[in-house]
Parts: sequence; C-alpha cells; structure tokens
Amino acid sequence: MAQNNMPDHISERPDWDTYFLRIAQLVAQRSTCLRRQVGAVIVRDNRLLATGYNGAPNNVAHCFQLPGGCLREARKIPSGERQELCRGLHAEQNAILQAAAFGVSLKGGDCYCTHQPCVTCAKMLINAGIKRVVFLGDYPDELSLEMLKEAKITLERLEIG
Repeated sequence: MAQNNMPDHISERPDWDTYFLRIAQLVAQRSTCLRRQVGAVIVRDNRLLATGYNGAPNNVAHCFQLPGGCLREARKIPSGERQELCRGLHAEQNAILQAAAFGVSLKGGDCYCTHQPCVTCAKMLINAGIKRVVFLGDYPDELSLEMLKEAKITLERLEIG
C-alpha cells in the first residue's frame, strides 16, 4: 500500500493528458502506413468522441497491399512533403471524418495526437472547432504550428512515460 492507505494502482493513476495520449498511441497501432504510425483521439470534457489512425480510405487498397508499396517511399519524398501523393488519410483527418459520419460535434474539444499535426490537419482541426492540441512527437511543418497559434488553439507538446 502507498501512503495514506492508498493502493499502489491508484497512486500511479495517469492524469487525463497522459491517459488520452496513451490511448492515441494504442490507436496508432492500427495504422497501415509503411512510414509512420500515427494515432489521434478527440475528446471533450474528458469523454472520448472520436479516434483515428493513418491509412487508406475505406474500400481502397493500403500501400502494403500494392505491388510497388508506398509511392512516396519509392520516390524518396521526405516526410512532410508532397502529401497529395499519399494514398492514406492522416489520423486527425480520420478522427474528424469518424465524428462526421456519426453526427458528433467536435466543437470545443481537445485533440491528442502521437505526432504534431501537419498543416492540412491543422486547418481541419481549426474548422472543426478544436480548442487544444496535445501531441508527443514532432513533424516537419512550421506552418501548421503558426496557423494553430494564430487560430488561438492551445498547443502542448508533452512527453509521457
């Protein structure tokens, strides 16, 4: 038993940010991307609204199912560039689309991501009404950070154990 007769599992209970970032890491394990596994969860009032991971749209082949694999990898395109050549949707995009498909408003929500959003995802998060973005890893896209700050969305990069 921990101090104050509190069981160890309760004293080690994660805070909300850690909890949701760990869920985003678990969601990322569903990713079909050959380059980077990314997960995102969107919450409001500490309630999970939507999840998303990066991968091809429904009923479309994933890169690992294609003879040539990932087109961006084959062309040696650096991370963060030429996203239009990617078959997949980003994790944040899939979370937003999942919410839309089920009629769930994201306005006022927080987005937890395993990686910093790209500029396309940032624009979508802004228009979806997201108020806060919490992320773990960097992504090479300064414009994304600038736009999120300009839109007065709180940005927090955290490290969790």
